[in-house]
Amino acid sequence: MLVTLDTPYADTTAAELSFALGLPEQPALHVVDLTAATGVALRLRLLGASHQVVLDAPGRKVVETVACLPGRPGDLPSIIDDSAGYRFTAQVLRLDPAAMTERVSRLRRDFAADPYALVGVFPGSADAVTALQAGPAAGPGQLVVGWRTWHFYPETAELVETETEVVL
Repeated sequence: MLVTLDTPYADTTAAELSFALGLPEQPALHVVDLTAATGVALRLRLLGASHQVVLDAPGRKVVETVACLPGRPGDLPSIIDDSAGYRFTAQVLRLDPAAMTERVSRLRRDFAADPYALVGVFPGSADAVTALQAGPAAGPGQLVVGWRTWHFYPETAELVETETEVVL
């Protein structure tokens, strides 16, 4: 789903992003609710300050927030892999303007009609985009829920990509 937002984004560089698990749900600009037959619910939440994903499953709740949050310094980790079956990775890429525009255009095109994706376009630049996509993750004999996110910062020519897998 592609949405055009009428609010400026609050985070403007990758260095401002912080990571948190277990925060309360933050005010969202747009939400996509997904529910599986297994009783697993996933909410993709687009914030003015980036993203939040809420996973509700029998016996487990995960609230992942990657955003510019008041009072929290930027501290985006490159990897978290805990013993409870939560794995998060992040990378920051520097792109030249043409490469950024091409990546944003492809992402907007590929996810515009995807019911498992949410793409928010912020005002000021067609490349100022935050996108989330949920999908099945690999896990032989296990129920694994996963999602990916993309945070484009045209002013600093940065792209932050994250990927999360949760074993249930």
